[in-house]
Amino acid sequence: MSRNLHSSGLNQRNTLLRRLLTLPIRHLQQAVGSLGDLWRTPFTSIMTVFVLGISLALPATLHLFVKNAEQVSEQWDSASQITLFLKLSTTDKSAQNLVKRIKLYSEVSEVHYISSKQALKEFKVLSGFGQSLEYLDTNPLPATILVTPTMRASQASAANELLAKLKQEREVEQGKLDLEWLTRLEAMAQLIEDIVIGVALLLCMSVVLIVGNTIRLAILNQKEAIAVMKLVGATDSFIQRPFLYSGVWYGVFGGLLSWLAVSILAQYLTGAISKLTDLYQSNFQLQGLVFNEVLMLISFAVILGLVGSYISVRKHIRAIEPNAE
Repeated sequence: MSRNLHSSGLNQRNTLLRRLLTLPIRHLQQAVGSLGDLWRTPFTSIMTVFVLGISLALPATLHLFVKNAEQVSEQWDSASQITLFLKLSTTDKSAQNLVKRIKLYSEVSEVHYISSKQALKEFKVLSGFGQSLEYLDTNPLPATILVTPTMRASQASAANELLAKLKQEREVEQGKLDLEWLTRLEAMAQLIEDIVIGVALLLCMSVVLIVGNTIRLAILNQKEAIAVMKLVGATDSFIQRPFLYSGVWYGVFGGLLSWLAVSILAQYLTGAISKLTDLYQSNFQLQGLVFNEVLMLISFAVILGLVGSYISVRKHIRAIEPNAE
């Protein structure tokens, strides 16, 4: 009896091992077979892939815009500058002492002093009112100090804190941060990023619905074959597997198409941006999607395709029964 039990356990072990070895082969066969099913319905497959690719290309393009906008803002952050307008009663000696005190600030990288006489001289040249300004009894322009923060203090929040400290100096009448407009740019970039997330969620829902509807039509077209398979003992999981792989293939091809569309658009815009940056003598270059981002895009498309197909097969394959024929 113990020999029979040992033989039975050995057979169960062999059967389990055989199933584990044949499972990847079955999955591979069904994955290739589902790819063949897509090939046999080229129009439906191509239309679905194009809809998926275009739907995913829009949020990917917006993400590319946000990424490059952040790159531009980082370049502008490092070029921040604070302008301090001194009181008209400030003497040149007091202004020089203020310059020395400001140079001791740990957040300050460079200080440039412009006296009131130098400011008036430059204004005469640049404004074109040189002769008219000769009739002025006093110089209306104050002395100015240009303060360049360090790299760490050049961020918008840190530069504002430095500006607040400099305004407390008794000789300073008014201070202006040249990066105040950058705060608005950062707010706009944050708004666009929120829009990207909202649009991406809506488009992801549409991708799931599109894949689900495509798989539903494929199931209905094979309704009789599914009923026969159930009649001979096929399980629901075995029948569902090819349709799930179809959703995966839709995601793969849709993700690749969206990456191709974004790359073509980025290449097209590179020429126009180069002409614009040449006018401003800037070395800015449009950054495309890197390998990790492309991989994430395709993986995300595969997940959406798998979710859409799973929802569809769970609902419709269960509803098909051999007795109903």
